[in-house]
Amino acid sequence: MEQIDFKALAHQLMFELSDAEVRDIENEFNTLLKQMDLMNAIDTDGVEPQVYCFDDETTFIRDDQVSNVFTQQQALANAPKVRDGHFVVPKVVK
Repeated sequence: MEQIDFKALAHQLMFELSDAEVRDIENEFNTLLKQMDLMNAIDTDGVEPQVYCFDDETTFIRDDQVSNVFTQQQALANAPKVRDGHFVVPKVVK
């Protein structure tokens, strides 16, 4: 796998990392990669894919119910900047 330049990535996301922070992130990332390699090494041949972690499909999850609906005008009422009926926010990623 190619080396990731975390300092450049952070800069593109408009924040800066110290050299110590970059080392910490690299160490954590390498640990995650090792864990993924361990998971990939597990022989799952013949193991049925599992959709739910329970034997039966989960039925206790409620259906979404719409309540307390705001109009567009109410939702935008306190927005510092609005254009064409949408929130305007500063760009944070290059």
